[in-house]
Amino acid sequence: MPRKLPDESHLVIDVTRLDPEGETLEGVTGEIMDLDEKFVKPVGGVEYSLFAQALGTELLVRGEISQRFDLVCSRCNEVFPHVASVPDFTTSVEIDENTQFADLTDEVRESIILTLPTYPVCREGCKGLCARCGKNLNEGACGCAEDSGDSRWGALDALNLK
Repeated sequence: MPRKLPDESHLVIDVTRLDPEGETLEGVTGEIMDLDEKFVKPVGGVEYSLFAQALGTELLVRGEISQRFDLVCSRCNEVFPHVASVPDFTTSVEIDENTQFADLTDEVRESIILTLPTYPVCREGCKGLCARCGKNLNEGACGCAEDSGDSRWGALDALNLK
């Protein structure tokens, strides 16, 4: 039967209580992402399903972790939900006979942040915003006139070099 970690504010494993054969740990942490971003907002805590085992002088932890976010689309500036998941999370922590606890919070936080998209897009066909008036083009066309191109290159275009 999977065990839930007692302290939900961090992902801390009590090494002294860990079954020598290894143990499955499942649950949801409190908010551990600690992001001060207006474009990336965590929703709830990190969901985890981990197998932890002490092997000599190391604690090996493997499993899955995921975190829900509200992201801002880099094209249309709308908020949309996104799940960042790490299906093959693996970390190793050096331990000895005096080690009581192993805090995995930083490793979990870093692994999840690395899966976030650099330029989040709400959907593949997002049309973005009009460069002139700022209207969301996903909601329909704006009233701006068609752009005839950059006239600064007009003189060179007229040379017709072939």
